[in-house]
Amino acid sequence: MNRHPGMLSVAFAGTLLALALMSVGSAPPAAAQDKVLVSGKTDAAPALDGQMDEVWAKAQPLTFELNTTPYNSNTYKGMGSTKVTMRSLYDSENLYLLVQWTDPTASLDRMPWVKQADGSWKRGASPDSTGHENTFFEDQLALLWNINTTDFQQRGCTVVCHKARGGKNAGVADTSPGRKFTNKPGETLDLWHWQAVASNPAGQAEDQYVDDTKDPSKNADWGRKTDSGAGGFVDNVNAAKNGPAFMSKDPAAAGKTWILDSDKTEFADSFKPGDKVAGVIVAPFTGSAGDVSAQGRWDKGAWTVEIKRKLVTDGEGAKTQDVQFSDLKKAYYFGLSVFDNTEISHLYHEGALRMTFK
Repeated sequence: MNRHPGMLSVAFAGTLLALALMSVGSAPPAAAQDKVLVSGKTDAAPALDGQMDEVWAKAQPLTFELNTTPYNSNTYKGMGSTKVTMRSLYDSENLYLLVQWTDPTASLDRMPWVKQADGSWKRGASPDSTGHENTFFEDQLALLWNINTTDFQQRGCTVVCHKARGGKNAGVADTSPGRKFTNKPGETLDLWHWQAVASNPAGQAEDQYVDDTKDPSKNADWGRKTDSGAGGFVDNVNAAKNGPAFMSKDPAAAGKTWILDSDKTEFADSFKPGDKVAGVIVAPFTGSAGDVSAQGRWDKGAWTVEIKRKLVTDGEGAKTQDVQFSDLKKAYYFGLSVFDNTEISHLYHEGALRMTFK
């Protein structure tokens, strides 16, 4: 996919999610035992509309704070902390999550095209010293679930998030704030990545995974990869890379910061200086990449994102790319982070979160 290169050029910063999920092994760290998300059985499925309806009333809340960032960006002006509340339900087929966090602003730009006074077009961009965007970008949420990665439960993000040492990462020259990969062949983690602009209009979170790839010539994002499938978001850029390729054919979409693939039409420049055209075209993911349904809504200083995924998936690569909630007597460990108008910097928590089924 022809996405914005910065978005997938790194496997999120070193401590993108802080922790991940793993089936029951040795006992979790003491701090983790206090952070338990209990998933309750429900006969009625919640509506995925970014609002907490009555169905969620029976779900036990888990509240915690995110107050750490993986690196100090010279352009970051976002939140220094946020309060997160999670709830979980399940039925015979699906797992449901509701994630709410405080955020004083809804950031819905993703490097839009802006017409200049001389008639040219320029993307909104103000990259930091690492080359990543913290000004013209979107709010995001990420959940990382461990599948079979050794020691993640005890060591957390340091197991899969790697910063360069001496200018090199795994023997490769690297200046990124962090790369994501597992340390052993065959070890993988499941990553659910919701984006307010690039995936929310399609009602999804991108289903990804992390493996042990450490050679950028084999995968530009190192260990971070999208599940099998097609579709998803792409950059709205013409062949000359000096302007948008498409605009929306729907007049009601004027001013939106994304273009639905079903509504796109060839770009025709009748715009005035200062006008904006969306920098991204959004389409649903298909196949295993589209396993995770999600819908978010910002209201009164907070985001609410509802997520739905089958307890057990069966698509291509499911055994190695997806966490399987096949044993409801086990505990599952995961990590969560949110992004305030940033490309890769984010707020995360120390210690693992744990989910159990009731």
